[in-house]
Amino acid sequence: MAGKFTRFTAVAAPYDPVNVDTDQIIPARFLKAPREAGYGGFLFHDAREQADFFLNHPVFGKAKILVANTNFGCGSSREGAPYAFHDAGFRSLIAPSFGDIFFNNCMKNGIVPVRLGEELCASLRKFLGENPGAEVTVDLTANKVTTPLGEFAFSVPPFFREMLLEGVDEIGLTLSMLPQIEAFEKDYAASTPWLTSLS
Repeated sequence: MAGKFTRFTAVAAPYDPVNVDTDQIIPARFLKAPREAGYGGFLFHDAREQADFFLNHPVFGKAKILVANTNFGCGSSREGAPYAFHDAGFRSLIAPSFGDIFFNNCMKNGIVPVRLGEELCASLRKFLGENPGAEVTVDLTANKVTTPLGEFAFSVPPFFREMLLEGVDEIGLTLSMLPQIEAFEKDYAASTPWLTSLS
């Protein structure tokens, strides 16, 4: 899990294709590579062979926020896709919609997936394409995105939001509630001795 995510500002890159699946994000042949070495170099590995691919751009290659199109991260449930984004330094992805499993996997790996309207994403991609180096701020504490086109609200599920804000995984978030859990167990044992006592 990455560190705490509160407010993140970075250069944003546009990516127009729709229905980008996880095999395009990280080809299957790289999934057996040890995670310790990092998956960042596998991000869009095959697409990067095209000279005009956005990661080969002198400015967009430094981007840490991606503004994508509809149904981003669809297809296979492979967790290697968010690994690749995370290890390449991306902390947020913005799109009109995401593959459901990819959406959840992003949040489990310290990446904030932001859903904004299709027309807004299209306008933002157009602006970014015409103005390389423009920055976007994703503020999870305020649940808003600040872009060159204005500020926009977004939301992620409360449980995952708490994980991201605290920089922990599911187990870590559960353990942070240990005093409340122990207090509940103590009260429950006292109120239901016939269930909790052992003879």
